[in-house]
Amino acid sequence: MTPKEYAFDAVNLLKTLIKTPSVSREEQATADIVSHAIEDLGLAVRREGNNVWALDPGFIASRPTLLLNAHLDTVKPVSTWHRDPFTPVLEGEKLYGLGSNDCGGGLVSLLQVFRHYAFRPRNFNLVYLASAEEEVSGSNGISLALPLLPPISVAIVGEPTGMQPAIAERGLMVLDLIAHGKSGHAARNEGINAINEALDDLVWLRDYRFERVSELLGPVKMTVTVVHSGTQHNVIPDRLTALIDVRTNELYRNEEVFEAIQKHCRSEVKAHSFRLHSSHIDPEHPLVRRCIRMGMTPFGSPTLSDQALMSFPSFKLGPGQSARSHSADEFILISEIEQAITQYIALLDGISF
Repeated sequence: MTPKEYAFDAVNLLKTLIKTPSVSREEQATADIVSHAIEDLGLAVRREGNNVWALDPGFIASRPTLLLNAHLDTVKPVSTWHRDPFTPVLEGEKLYGLGSNDCGGGLVSLLQVFRHYAFRPRNFNLVYLASAEEEVSGSNGISLALPLLPPISVAIVGEPTGMQPAIAERGLMVLDLIAHGKSGHAARNEGINAINEALDDLVWLRDYRFERVSELLGPVKMTVTVVHSGTQHNVIPDRLTALIDVRTNELYRNEEVFEAIQKHCRSEVKAHSFRLHSSHIDPEHPLVRRCIRMGMTPFGSPTLSDQALMSFPSFKLGPGQSARSHSADEFILISEIEQAITQYIALLDGISF
C-alpha cells in the first residue's frame, strides 16, 4: 500500500473515533474501536482497562523493541465550539472534531505504520499502544499497561509536534503551600495574619531561579496559580492555601526541586505527586540522528505527555500542531496524516538501534 492508501484508512478510522466520545476515564467505546481495528489487520490484541496494544507477530525477545504510542482519550470540549465536537466535518483539507489533532492524528497514523511493518523483516520488534487517561495522567492509563509490555528500548510518542522531534519534555509537579496564622479581630490588630506569613514565600516562588538551565527546555518554572485565604473583612485569616505549578527540566528530578522549595519556604509544602518527571532522549540516539538527516529539527516541548511515565528513552513526533490542542474547532489536515505516515516509514526504514 502507498502512504496515500494508508492515510485513507487512517482518516476513516479517525472519523469513527471523533464520533465516539472518549473523555478521560470514559474511553471504553474508543478502546473497543481501536481493538477491532487492530483485529481487522489480522493482529492479536491485548488490553488492560482501556489501554489497547499489539505486538508484532514476528516478535523476538533478543531484539530491541520500539514502542509506538499515542493516547485515545480527549479533554472535555470547551464551550466555544462552533461545530458539534463529536461530528467529524471535512472542509477542504481540514478534518474538524474533538481529538482530531490531540491525539487522534498520531494514534491512527502510528497504527498504519505498525501495519506497514508488522509482517516485514526487521532487526527490531514493534509494539503499538493506544493508552488511556493521558490527559489527566490517570492511574488507569499507560502506567497500568507498561508493566505488562516486553522491555522497551525506545518509544515514539505520536503527540502533535508538526512532525518535528521533541527530544525533551518538561515534567510537572503540583504543590500545596499552607501558611498558618491565628484568627482575631482586624480592628484590634489581633492574631497572626496567615497572608503575611505567606508573603515572603510567595515572593520567593516568583523570583527564585534554579541554577541548572536546559538548552532545550530552559529553566525550571514555578507559578503560583491559586490562592485562598480569609472569610470576611474584619477577621484576621488564620490559614492561607496556595497551589503551585512547577514545570521541571530534564536536569532536575522532581524530588530535588521539591526539597529545595521545602527548604526555602517557611510555610508547609506538600507535593501531590512526584511521578511526572521531565523526560529526554540522547541527541545521538540513532532515531534522533536519522530525524536530523531527514531535515527535522529537534526541540524541547513545554507540554506534558505519557513520556513522563516512561522509564526508557522516548521522544514525541506526530502530525498536527500543539497550538490546536484543547482548543475550540480543533482540526487536523489530511495532508499532515499522509505526511506523517510517509515520514515515520522513512524514519524506520532499515534503522538499527
